[in-house]
Amino acid sequence: MTEVSSPAGPSTSAAGSPAGNDRAGNAVLRRLGSGIPTWGLIATKFLELRKRWGLMVAIVVLAMALPVLVLGFRLIFHAVDPKTYGPAGSPDIFSGLVNAMAEFGFIAAATLGTAAGTTDLTDGMFRHLVVTGRSRLALYLARIPSGLAIVLPLVGVAFAMVCLVTSYAGTPQPTTIAINSGSVPAGLDQAQLDTWLGQHPQQAAAVFQCGPGPQSGPCTTGAVTPAFVQQHSGAIFSSYTADELTQENPAINEMIKIGLWLELVIVVAFLVGLGLGSLLGQRTVATILMIALEIIVTPILARTAIPYFLDGQRLVVGIALDQLRPAGLGAAGAGGPGPGPGHILFGGRGVLGIPPMPTWAMIAVIVGWIVGWSVIGAWRMMTRDA
Repeated sequence: MTEVSSPAGPSTSAAGSPAGNDRAGNAVLRRLGSGIPTWGLIATKFLELRKRWGLMVAIVVLAMALPVLVLGFRLIFHAVDPKTYGPAGSPDIFSGLVNAMAEFGFIAAATLGTAAGTTDLTDGMFRHLVVTGRSRLALYLARIPSGLAIVLPLVGVAFAMVCLVTSYAGTPQPTTIAINSGSVPAGLDQAQLDTWLGQHPQQAAAVFQCGPGPQSGPCTTGAVTPAFVQQHSGAIFSSYTADELTQENPAINEMIKIGLWLELVIVVAFLVGLGLGSLLGQRTVATILMIALEIIVTPILARTAIPYFLDGQRLVVGIALDQLRPAGLGAAGAGGPGPGPGHILFGGRGVLGIPPMPTWAMIAVIVGWIVGWSVIGAWRMMTRDA
């Protein structure tokens, strides 16, 4: 009698056969060894960070507490007594809050980054993760989207709230721009401004007559003649647009630029903190160094040009980010009336006392810090003893 071999014999390639199991096992090993993190790995790291309630409370407070408290109280006070308390939003409040949010947001993102780069080590889980066969590069890269998914929405919500209050519960747009002791109609281009100054010599004299205090733009001790206006036309218009930006509520396109710049600050702080935390393996030391960079090192280097070290100052990422700061936040600066938005906290374009670097150099510094610290952090994780 002829014997018929079973279809489930050892030479078949069905899903449950040894050959099929070998292929499935090889696929699993390839996924574990891949340097690209899987969605499950990212979600797991996100959950690990989110469960650290003390860290989450600190991040929420740093990212959202200031605008919520300031705008909340101003809305309440204006609703209770509108004659005594003005509208909740204004250009000064907007620029002041956003500059402060950039400072506190940097610290919040850096703190989260250092935590993401060291939690596996401090919890004793790094050895177990390595034993599973997962790529160390994937373990590092998974921290980037998981951490940014926490801090970016918080800062985005806080900024959106500031924009909404400024737009719908703020002061109405002014029809004139106050410059020194005079005023000029708002919304003029350079040719219209030159024409208006020539037609209104008395108002022009109040705007550009040199006085005892700080002066916005060029000034003269004599009469503001058409020749003076023509000679300083570019400088006059630059001063006019700078004062216009600080006295008017930001337009939608300006708010978008400011929001993108704010999120860039958060991304840079998180990635640098992540790389530094991974390099040192100690969350506390890395966090202290990041805070010192933001509130001590960067302001000192931004205020004064150090002889023979100007190019070294420009290598600090905070200097490059300050130069990139949108004009709506830093238009008023040295020589302008009042403190200017840059003086609200520890730095800002208003107190940037060094010559600006070329645009390509500014971009190179920002990209260099992002890529450099990411490479350093990944390298340290890949070479660390388990």
